[in-house]
Formats: sequence, C-alpha cells, structure tokens
Amino acid sequence: MHSQGAGAGPKKRQGAVSSTTEDEIREKYLERAIRELNDLGHDLAACEECPRGSVIPVQGSGHPQADIMMIKHAATPAEIEEGVAFYGRAGNALMKSFKRLAIDPIVVFGTLCVKCPLTDPSYASDICISRLAEEIAIVQPRMVVVMGESSLDILNDLELPLADQIEAREGEVQRLTPTIDALYVPDIDDSLDTDDGKQRFWSAFRVLGDWYDRLPPY
Repeated sequence: MHSQGAGAGPKKRQGAVSSTTEDEIREKYLERAIRELNDLGHDLAACEECPRGSVIPVQGSGHPQADIMMIKHAATPAEIEEGVAFYGRAGNALMKSFKRLAIDPIVVFGTLCVKCPLTDPSYASDICISRLAEEIAIVQPRMVVVMGESSLDILNDLELPLADQIEAREGEVQRLTPTIDALYVPDIDDSLDTDDGKQRFWSAFRVLGDWYDRLPPY
C-alpha cells in the first residue's frame, strides 16, 4: 500500500491527459482528499470515545483517491505496532494477489472498521466506527472489497446515501451505491491461517481482477 501523500493519477487511465485543465482539476481533488484524510487522522488521534489508552489508532493506507477500497474489521498486532492498516501478513498477501491480477497497488486504499486497537473490538464506540463512512466519502472508490461478516455488518449499518444492503455472497460483485460496487470476500486474517482458507479467499478475491479489467479508463 502507498502512503496518503502519493502523487496524482490513481484512477485507471489510458494514454496522456490532453487537457491541462483536467490535470489541474484532478490535482485539486487530490489535495482536498489528502487534507481531509489528514484531518480525519488528527480527529482519530484526539478521540477519547474508545478505551484504547495511550495506544494510537490504526490509520488507513493507500492512495487518497483510489479506485479500490479494502475494508477489514480490526487490527492485528503488527498493524497496531506500526499504526497502519494492512501492514504485515495481510498486506503482503494482498500485494501478491494484486500482482497476479495485474492490478497496480497504487489504485488501492486499505482501512479498518475498528480503528482503535482494542482487545475486544466490540467495545469500539459508534462514533469510531462511523468514521468509516467519512473515509468512503473522501476516497470515493469505485469498488469496496469488504472482508468478513463483521465488516459486512458494519458497512451495511452505516446506511450510506442511496446504498443497497450487501449480502454475504462470496466472489459476487454487488451494487453498493450508484457509483460504488462491492465485493464480499472472507476475512483475510482468518483465511491466511489454513490452505483451505487461502484458497477460499483467492476464489472470491480473484473476481476483482475481472472487474478491474472491465473498468473503463477516463
């Protein structure tokens, strides 16, 4: 995953941009997304709603205007230590998967439903969890990959504007909103524990490659 300060142009594109004005507009949108994600990070760090003590929240990682947003439920010890979502085993597995699917990781943003590092994620406050909706609104992805039933329940409970309820149908592209698709896959952290789990995750996740291939450039 790339940092939030990545350069412009994360969306799938074809050929050179012919208009300087289009480049300037994209740059302005990128600057705004970076600023809003930074503001969200500051709000998270200052939030006292969850009983996390002095441990910092785990921030999302990737491009601020990514085509694809990856969502999983809670942080692993490696993510808590680093303070970054999808750091460690899950991130490494996804990078290999993106390579197999010919998806450039620069078009991806990864985040957590529960950003505060809690022993029991069920103690997370509604305010903490609602920040996921803010991230989706800032990044404006074209696809949300939701990992596991806990993440799915939270995404559906957000009640995003004009959103459909996403069902736990693995490997099926569904409509989330008029501008965002959704793909439900098993929880990646659990899946990596067994060979059967890895195969099940890959069977569902590989659909993302077909979806990305059909994504029209602009």
